[in-house]
Amino acid sequence: MNAKTISKFVFLWLVQASCCFAQHNLDALLTPSDTLNKPRRTAVILSETALAGIAFAGFYQSSYKNYTKTDFGFVDNSSQWLQMDKASLVFSSYHIGNAAANALQWSGVSKKNQLLYGATLGFVFLSTLEVFDGYSKQVGASYSDVAANAAGTGLYVSQELLWSEQRIVPKFSFHASPYAAVNPNELGTSFTNQIFKDYNGQTYWLSVNLRSFFKQSKIPKWLNVALGYGAEGMITANDELVNTVFFPEKQRTRQFYLSFDVNLTKIPTKSRVLKTIFSVFNTLKIPAPTFEINGRGASKFRLFYF
Repeated sequence: MNAKTISKFVFLWLVQASCCFAQHNLDALLTPSDTLNKPRRTAVILSETALAGIAFAGFYQSSYKNYTKTDFGFVDNSSQWLQMDKASLVFSSYHIGNAAANALQWSGVSKKNQLLYGATLGFVFLSTLEVFDGYSKQVGASYSDVAANAAGTGLYVSQELLWSEQRIVPKFSFHASPYAAVNPNELGTSFTNQIFKDYNGQTYWLSVNLRSFFKQSKIPKWLNVALGYGAEGMITANDELVNTVFFPEKQRTRQFYLSFDVNLTKIPTKSRVLKTIFSVFNTLKIPAPTFEINGRGASKFRLFYF
């Protein structure tokens, strides 16, 4: 599962970065084509195919080849990690599809085909990883994972169909947690590892652009309100209590957040280079004052939370 988590994040960032690389660093080349540009479309298709192949090969080498093979089967892992793994799939599926759709837009592909062949890439890629899991005796494919993949893709596609813009964007933030030291094999041995593997330190957000819902208001176009979800106290996927030797007062608990955010894509600029950079980093929630309430009803205000 952790190898799959790393694979989906790496593929997301590779797709995002490939858009910038394939389009070079010139404003003229970053400008989307008004009509179908076949060389650009071919470059996008070949780049995404190669990146997917690299990601699948990496996943196979790091994990799947060591699994015991079995007949394809499903498992119910919906209760694991307090659903933080499902939140990560929604985030990844959305942004892989977003990046792929934007790349096809740059190529001059029609809106219909952007949604059919671009926005669905996240669901296709992540669900293919589920097929790998399905043939593994140690893991098994997951109905709830597939549902989360579909939810991320559906969030992107539905907004394009309803509003022709993305008013609600999933975002990600991370802070180091003390739990990784207890189970480094599962939660990461270094800070970089932990970003991908330690669900205790991850927070997933739905960042809502206020001005897009109140077009005639004077609300700044870049100002967002963000609703976040996190959890802590998890050393393994299913433990009910944290190891009392290390954290006697801690238990697994959900956390809910309310905060401000910035929609980087709404910052005015004529530079296509900056627009591309802003689009890539708009996957991250900015640090900001945050109100938190946890699953036990306790609340706190954090002046600076990431």
